[in-house]
Amino acid sequence: MKTGRRKLHFSKIYSFTCGKASLKDEEHSQIGGPGFSRVVYCNEPSSPESGIRNYAVNYVRTTKYTAASFLPKALFEQFRRVANFYFLVTGILAFTPLAPYTAVSAVIPLIVVVGATMVKESIEDWHRKQQDIEVNNRKVNVHHGNGAFEYTEWKNLTVGDIVKVKKDEFFPADLILLSSSYEDAICYVETMNLDGETNLKLKQALEATSFLHEDSNFMDFKALVKCEDPNANLYSFIGSMEFLEQQHPLTPQQLLLRDSKLRNTDYIYGAVIFTGHDTKVIQNSTAPPSKRSKIEKKMDKIVYFLFCVLFTMSFVGSIYFGIVTRDDLENGIMKRWYLRPDNSTIFFDPKRAPVAAIYHFLTGVMLYSYLIPISLYVSIEIVKVLQSIFINQDIHMYCEESDKPAHARTSNLTEELGQVDTILSDKTGTLTCNSMEFIKCSVAGTAYGSGVTEVEKAMAKKRGSPLVHEMVNGGDHVKDSAEDSAGTIIKGYNFKDERITNGNWVNEPHADVIQKFLRLLAICHTAIPEVDEDMGRITYEAESPDEAAFVIAARELGFEFYRRMQTSVSLNELDPVSGRKVKRLYKLLNVLEFNSSRKRMSVIVRDEEGKLLLLCKGADSVMFERLAKNGREFEEETRDHVNEYADAGLRTLILAYRELSEEEFKEFNVKFIEAKNSVSADRETTIDEVTETIEQDLILLGATAVEDKLQNGVPECIDKLAQTGIKIWVLTGDKMETAINIGFACSLLRQGMKQIIINLDAPEIKALEKVGEKGAIAKASKESVRRQISEGKAQLAAPSGSSEAFALIIDGKSLAYALENDMKNMLLELAVRCASVICCRSSPKQKALVTRLVKDGTGKTTLAIGDGANDVGMLQEADIGVGISGVEGMQAVMSSDIAIAQFRFLERLLLVHGHWCYRRISSMICYFFYKNVTFAVTVFLFEANASFSGQPAYNDWFLSLYNVFFTSLPVVALGVFDQDVSARLCLKFPLLYQQGVQNVLFSWRRIIGWMFNGLCQAFIIFFFCMKAVQPHAINNDGKVAGLGIFGATMYTCVVWVVNCQMAIAISYLTFIQHIFIWGGIALWYLFLLAYGAMSPGFSTTAYKVFVESLAPSPLFWIVTLFVVISALVPYFSYSAIQMRFFPMYHNMIQLATLEGQCDDPEYCNMVRQGSIRPTTVGFTARSMARNNRVQDGIQNHR
Repeated sequence: MKTGRRKLHFSKIYSFTCGKASLKDEEHSQIGGPGFSRVVYCNEPSSPESGIRNYAVNYVRTTKYTAASFLPKALFEQFRRVANFYFLVTGILAFTPLAPYTAVSAVIPLIVVVGATMVKESIEDWHRKQQDIEVNNRKVNVHHGNGAFEYTEWKNLTVGDIVKVKKDEFFPADLILLSSSYEDAICYVETMNLDGETNLKLKQALEATSFLHEDSNFMDFKALVKCEDPNANLYSFIGSMEFLEQQHPLTPQQLLLRDSKLRNTDYIYGAVIFTGHDTKVIQNSTAPPSKRSKIEKKMDKIVYFLFCVLFTMSFVGSIYFGIVTRDDLENGIMKRWYLRPDNSTIFFDPKRAPVAAIYHFLTGVMLYSYLIPISLYVSIEIVKVLQSIFINQDIHMYCEESDKPAHARTSNLTEELGQVDTILSDKTGTLTCNSMEFIKCSVAGTAYGSGVTEVEKAMAKKRGSPLVHEMVNGGDHVKDSAEDSAGTIIKGYNFKDERITNGNWVNEPHADVIQKFLRLLAICHTAIPEVDEDMGRITYEAESPDEAAFVIAARELGFEFYRRMQTSVSLNELDPVSGRKVKRLYKLLNVLEFNSSRKRMSVIVRDEEGKLLLLCKGADSVMFERLAKNGREFEEETRDHVNEYADAGLRTLILAYRELSEEEFKEFNVKFIEAKNSVSADRETTIDEVTETIEQDLILLGATAVEDKLQNGVPECIDKLAQTGIKIWVLTGDKMETAINIGFACSLLRQGMKQIIINLDAPEIKALEKVGEKGAIAKASKESVRRQISEGKAQLAAPSGSSEAFALIIDGKSLAYALENDMKNMLLELAVRCASVICCRSSPKQKALVTRLVKDGTGKTTLAIGDGANDVGMLQEADIGVGISGVEGMQAVMSSDIAIAQFRFLERLLLVHGHWCYRRISSMICYFFYKNVTFAVTVFLFEANASFSGQPAYNDWFLSLYNVFFTSLPVVALGVFDQDVSARLCLKFPLLYQQGVQNVLFSWRRIIGWMFNGLCQAFIIFFFCMKAVQPHAINNDGKVAGLGIFGATMYTCVVWVVNCQMAIAISYLTFIQHIFIWGGIALWYLFLLAYGAMSPGFSTTAYKVFVESLAPSPLFWIVTLFVVISALVPYFSYSAIQMRFFPMYHNMIQLATLEGQCDDPEYCNMVRQGSIRPTTVGFTARSMARNNRVQDGIQNHR
C-alpha cells in the first residue's frame, strides 16, 4: 500500500511554538542549580571542557554479573540460603577428624547442587550478555569533523556527538533534535519500547537549528546545552541551548529518547545529551519488586523446624554418649571394650566425657544432615521453569487475533496461581476491549442513535424485558461495526439513525447546532490524516481510540478531516444549503491539550470568515460548570441523556464552544506563550492556570457516547471464577453509573443484590463545597464516609445479611478518606464481606493502595490484572500481577509477572494451571521432606543402636547420593507432570480450586502427616531389617551379616519404599514418571555393582557386597520384598479409608471419573452444589437466584 504524507509545518501549533520565543533570564533560574548542572558542548566531544565532566559512556550492561564478579556474587547468592550455608559448614567440618564420613563424599553433592544453580544463573546471564552485545554494537552515523559522517558502534558515542538517525532506526542515546528531513524540523517517533504506546508522537527542533539539513552544515556547528541532570522522568525535560550567542529554551518536544524509533521521517540530526546509564530509559529500568510465594516462605519455616529437630537429635545423642562414655571404664572393667576406652583418643576418653560429648554433637550435626534435603531448592527451581514453559505453550491461552500466547515472565509464582483469594481488575481494556465505537450522541437536547449496547441487553435481561429479544432479532439490531454504502465495515463507527445520517441532519430543527457539533468533532483533536492514494481512503493516526472514533464519526456524517498543515486543518464539509461537499480551511492558532487534571481539550481556530472560535470537549464533571448563562439552553436534556448513556455503559464527553474577540485572544496568547516558554518545575501548572481563563462562558452543543465493548468471554470467565469462591473487585477510573452497568453486563451485579453505595453527594457536603472551606469540607467528608461504612457494616450484621448478596460501590473521593490509616480497616471489614466491590473514579495510586490493603489486611493471595500504564502500581503491589497485552500498549505487561492476551484466559490460567502447579509443588515439597525424614531416621536409629558412637549405618557414597541421584528425579517428574484431575474437570468443578485458597494440600497437618509417615516407615525398615538380617547366616558359608551387608540391605529397602511410595501417591502416571521411578531403583542396583567393583580402598564396606553377599542370598530378596510391603501398608490403608469414607473434593471427582459419573448431570450438580452460594456472583448464580425468587413467589401464592 502506498501512502503519501505532505511535509508538515507545525511551528504554529501549541505543542511546537515553544521553539520560537527567546528565553528570559528569570526563567533561567534553575539552570546551573542543584539538579540542573549538566553542561554539554555540542560537536566538541574532545574539548577539554567535555573531558573534565566525566559523563557516562554509552556502553550499557544489563547483566547481573561480570566475568570478575560472577564467582563471588553467585556463591554469595547461593550461600545466603540457610540450607546451603549449613551444608557448606558440614562440608568444611568433613575435613576434620570429627567427620563420620569422607570429606569428598560430603562436598561432591554440595558442589553438584550449587554448581547446577550457578550454571542456570550463568546461562540466563549469558542471554542478557548477548542482548547487550547486540545493542551496543548497533551502528549509527556520527559526525567526525569537516562535515563528514561515518558509521560507528553505539557503545563509542560520547556526550556532545552529532548523530544522523535514519527512518526506522532506534535512537542510540538521548538526543536533542536539531533538524529533520521535514522543512519545519518535525519528526515522528514511536515510543513502544519506553511506555508501550503504539501511536506516533510528534517532535520538533528549535527554529534556530531547523536549517541544518545537510551533513556539510555541521562543519562549523557549535552549541552549548545546559540542562537537568539525568533522571527517570520520561515526560519532562528542562534545559536551554546557547547557539549563535542566543539562548533558546529546550522542552520535552526537542528530546528524543534512547530506544524509541524514528518513523515516517527520512532522517534527523541530533546532539547526544545523555548516554548509557544516564539515559531516561535505563534510569527507568529499576528491578521489579521481589516476590516470593507463600509456599516458598512456609518451606523455609519447615527447613528451620527440621534444623531444630536435627540439633535436638544431635543434642540428645551427645548427652547420652557423654553419660555412657563417662561410665565406660569402671575399676578397670571396660563396658564397651571394642572402643578401647583405656587407650582411646579424646573422642571416647571416659576422663574427658564432657568434651567427647561436645565433639559428638558436632559429629551428629554432620551425620543427621540428611534430614535436610540438599537438592530441594534447585529441584523446585527446575520444576517451576518447566511449569512456566507449559503455561507459555498452552494453545488454549493463545489469542489468534493478536497472535499472542500467554507468557510467564517469572517462574517464581506458578504455585501462587492456585491460591488466589481476591482478583483486583481494571475495567477499560481489561474487562472491555478499549476499542471504541461511536454509537450515540445528544445534540441540541435531542438524542440520536438507535444502537443497543451490551449493557442495555444485560439490563433488559435483568428486568426480564422482552425488548431485548426485539433488539436482537428485529430491525434495530446493530452489528459490531457499521458498514458504509459499499458494504465495508468501518472500525470505530457503529451509529445508526436516519434522522442524521446521509446528510439528513440538515432537515432537523436545530441543523445549525448539529453543524457546529460535527465541525467540532472534525477539528478539536490531534489526529493525523494519512491518505491512501491508491484507494482514495483517509485513515487517522490518533492518540487514543476515543479520538479516532470521533474523527471517523465526523467523516461519516459529512465532515471529513483530510489535511493538517503548519497552521491549519482542512475539512470537506457538507454544505446545508447546496447539499454538496465544500472544502473549508481553519487556521489553527492554539491547541490546549488534554491531561488527567484538566479533563478537557480545546483548540482555538480562525474560520474563513475571520471569526475566532474556541472549540472544547471534556468530561461532564468539568464542562457544565464552564457554560455561560446563555449557553445552557439544552443543559437539562443533555444531562439526562448523559446519565442515560452512562446507564448504558457508554463513555461520554460534553462538546461546547465560544467565540473570542481579537483583544481577548491576543491577551491570552501572550500569557500562553510566556507560560510555554518558562523553564521551571511548575511550568505545567502555569499553563493550566492560563488556559483556565479562556475556557469559560462556553455554549453547549451536546454530548458524544462511545461504547467500549466487553471482551469475548468475560461474563463466562467471571462466572466460573466466582464459582471457585474467588472475590472479584473492579478498580476503574470511570463514572459510578458506567461502572455499575458494566458490573451488570458481566454479572458482577444482579437484580436483588443490595448495593452499599458510598459517595460524597450528600446535600450538606455539596453546600460546604459551594462555600469552599477546605478544612470543613474534609472533616465533614471524612465523617460522612465513616458513617456510610458503619451503616454498611450494620446491614451486613443484620440477621438477613448473612444469606444475602451485597455489593460495595465507592467513588474516588470517598476512597481517599476511607484509605486513611484510621479508617482503612473498617473499609476492609466491610468490603471482604461483600460479594462484589467496585471502586469508581480511582486514581493509579488509589488502585495500588487498595491492592496493598487487601493483601496485607487479609493475608490472602491477591491477583491484580490490568492493561495500561495506570495499572502498573497495582500489578507490582499484588502478590501476582497479570498484564493484558491489549490496545494500551505493553507497559502493564512489562511490569507484570504473567502476561495474557485477554481476560478470559484467566479462567484457564488459575483453574487449570494454578490448581495443577499448586498441587504439584505442595506434593513435591511434602514428598521431599518425607523421603529425607525416612532416610535420616534410619541413620538415627542405627546410631542409637550403636550407643551413639558416630558410626554411620551406610557407606559414605550411599549417604551422599541418596538425595542427588536415587530419589530426586521422580520428585521432579511429580512436580512437572502430576494431575489429580484433567483440565476439563478442573473447569467443570471450579470448587476444586478452593483447595489452594484454603491451602489444604500444604497445611501443617498435611506436612506433619507426611513426616510421620516417613517416621513410621523408617522404624519398620530399621527394625525389620535388624531382626531379619542380624541373627541369621546371610550365605552358604554360614557368615552372619556385617555392617556392609546390613547397611546395603537397609538402604535397598529405603530406595524401594520411597520410590514405591511415589508410585502410590501419584495421581497421573506418565511414561516419564515410570522411567524415573523404576529407573531410580534400577540405578541403585547398577551403582552397587559398579561401586562394589572398585578397589576396597575406595568402595570400603561396599566392596563386592552385592555380587558376593546380597545377590546370591534369597534372604536379601525376601527381606526386601517383605519390608517394602510392610512399610507401605500403613499409608495404603490410610489412603483407602480416606478415599472411601472421608474423601477430599478431588477424591470425589476421581471416584466419579472411575465410575463414569462425570457426565451424569445429577451427580455433577450434587458434587458442584457448594460452588453456588447466596453470595456468589456470575450469571449462573444470577439464574439460580431468579429461579429461587420465582419458586418463592409460587409458594407464597399457594
